[in-house]
Amino acid sequence: MQLLHTAQVGQLYRIAEVRANALMPDCDRQLNELGFLVGEQVMVLRRAMPGADPLVVRIGMSTFALRAAEAALVGVQPEQASSALTEGGSA
Repeated sequence: MQLLHTAQVGQLYRIAEVRANALMPDCDRQLNELGFLVGEQVMVLRRAMPGADPLVVRIGMSTFALRAAEAALVGVQPEQASSALTEGGSA
């Protein structure tokens, strides 16, 4: 598992956890309210330059700007391509 703030731009991930943080006590609840829930798909669309903060993140049909500190609370796993795509199938 890796954290969302280190995720590759354009790669599809699935949320594995949203961590609590004593320095930002309401952040995990706020992320959950925005839709950052275990099992949801998420993608980093862009990083601001310089410093890569904030990140532009898509979850479902919504797009958000997250600070790196907020994104560091979200654990993600790379999403596997569908079997039709990996087997060379077409629709």
